Amino acid sequence: MLNMSIDSIRVSPMNYQRVVILKERDSDRYLPIWIGPAEADAIAVKLQDLSVPRPLTHDLLRTVIDTLGGSVNHILVSDLHNDTFYAKIVIEVNGATKEIDSRPSDAMALAVRAQVPIFAEESVMDKAGILLDKETGKPITPERENLEQTSEVNEEELRRMSAFTDFINELENLEDFGREGQQGR
Repeated sequence: MLNMSIDSIRVSPMNYQRVVILKERDSDRYLPIWIGPAEADAIAVKLQDLSVPRPLTHDLLRTVIDTLGGSVNHILVSDLHNDTFYAKIVIEVNGATKEIDSRPSDAMALAVRAQVPIFAEESVMDKAGILLDKETGKPITPERENLEQTSEVNEEELRRMSAFTDFINELENLEDFGREGQQGR
């Protein structure tokens, strides 16, 4: 498992789709995960420490877990299959560890509320992790020839990576969320 933090939430100016960008703590690799606008707002509200008049669903979930004697230990982005990410919320209850299947967006919204670590499986990072240029925020993409020489990437993977790179290049930051120290503990 790789320790991750929430780097930013970005939005496509073309279709307003949200992407949460996770950053691997011990490297310059990033993991972009598409999320819905409600989940993006739920994460952003907590990262920006905004108050809301009534608890959001993820606040309710945390309260239920706490009231039942459990505690959130961490969340894990556990798999990527057919362009869909999967996650688990890991909860401690009465000395036992329970794993609850979740959408990554809901798991991250809960993680920022419970102030627990966010992890990703190495296999997920191998499939979808990218490097971003520190100055431009755009993906660093090796030349196609280098890809073909250094790894076993087939034509379908190259085509999918190209579409993914085009989408990332269109993204804009939704907000700065206090990049250092406030996110994904």
